[in-house]
Amino acid sequence: MQDKDDAFFIADLSDIVRKYKTWKRELPRVEPFYAVKCNDNAGVLSVLAELGTGFDCTSKLEISKIMDLKVSPSRVIYANPYKQSSHIRYAAKNDVALMTFDNISELHKVKANHPNAKLVVRILPPNSTKAQSELGMKFGAHPKDVPKLLKTAKDLGLNVVGVSFHVGSGCYDPTAFPAAVASARAVFDMGETAGFHFDLLDIGGGFPGQKSAKISFEAICGPLRSALDAYFPESKGVRIIAEPGRFFVASAFTLAVNIIAKRAVVGEEIADDNTSSGDVEPKFMYYVNDGVYGSFNCSVFGGVDLKAEVFEHYADEPLFTCSIWGPTCDGIDCLKDETQLPEMHIGDWLFFHDMGAYTMCAATRFNAMPKTRSYYVMQESAWIQIEHHMNEEDLQSFPLSPAVKSPVVEFSTSPLAAYNLAH
Repeated sequence: MQDKDDAFFIADLSDIVRKYKTWKRELPRVEPFYAVKCNDNAGVLSVLAELGTGFDCTSKLEISKIMDLKVSPSRVIYANPYKQSSHIRYAAKNDVALMTFDNISELHKVKANHPNAKLVVRILPPNSTKAQSELGMKFGAHPKDVPKLLKTAKDLGLNVVGVSFHVGSGCYDPTAFPAAVASARAVFDMGETAGFHFDLLDIGGGFPGQKSAKISFEAICGPLRSALDAYFPESKGVRIIAEPGRFFVASAFTLAVNIIAKRAVVGEEIADDNTSSGDVEPKFMYYVNDGVYGSFNCSVFGGVDLKAEVFEHYADEPLFTCSIWGPTCDGIDCLKDETQLPEMHIGDWLFFHDMGAYTMCAATRFNAMPKTRSYYVMQESAWIQIEHHMNEEDLQSFPLSPAVKSPVVEFSTSPLAAYNLAH
């Protein structure tokens, strides 16, 4: 049961459609395989499935979710270099053939559980890559180790079909992708020497997904296009895919949280919670109903700098120093230890934009707190584009918000419009 003051997401699914158009414009040779781990929300997956994207899955359950959408197994890559054996068997049972590896033991595991897999060797990106979350310390084979891996695969009778890399989640270095593409080209040559014919390049993820990112998507794509044309010209017939996550969903979700408690502090003393009068300006502590154990885990694990916004009618109010805290009984559940806001009151709302990537997917139920619900909206032009891909069964099963009677709804990013749609 959803209470009126529960936290909620507004998901603008038309933003995802716009991102798809942007991707096709900027990287027309690259097939996007959406990284399900970034946000496995049903509305997101449904829209992307109808648009025809592929999917990057990292577990049995993620594969199952995509299979339930009747997506062809050829549109799935099992992009986890370290897989549980039973999950490999599940992939084999569902004809998911593409999967990554970066070590010898994984090859023996694949041989035992999915000998007909189409393997993709994952290599380390350049050391100098700048990203929110670097992945090279955990995944990827150094190019100098690839010949040994390929020899083992050949000896086991396995089929290696290509190369993958990942420059890091939230990459803000425009030289990272070109450098990694050059490295992948060298590994392609190693494949030929080892007796394989590579025909797939997976350039991974790391693409920015919101305007506040340190670098724009377009600034990443220019050098990347040039590198792909130089090292993998279209005439060579190499299929190129990518694993974007935050690019598609970061800016599509706005999170609204309710202030459930408040404390005013003047100097070292607790003051009247409902006044900002007096000779010494108070500082306020606001407690909201989602936190770092829930949708705001991105502030801990992803280094996201959260920015709280308020209703428009607060625009001209004076600002006070305050902190924002989550609802659990843990002292680390702090969203912002210091920020500036007008004086707020219990029952007021705070809003956080660009909350679609690595938020709800990593939320826990610590202290038995509920996971935050999503409400969907979509501009009419975007709905029409999606609708023509759907049959009657798809239309009936498409996940709509109970607060939005039709998906054909014009969406405004203003907090007031978001609140009115959900209540």
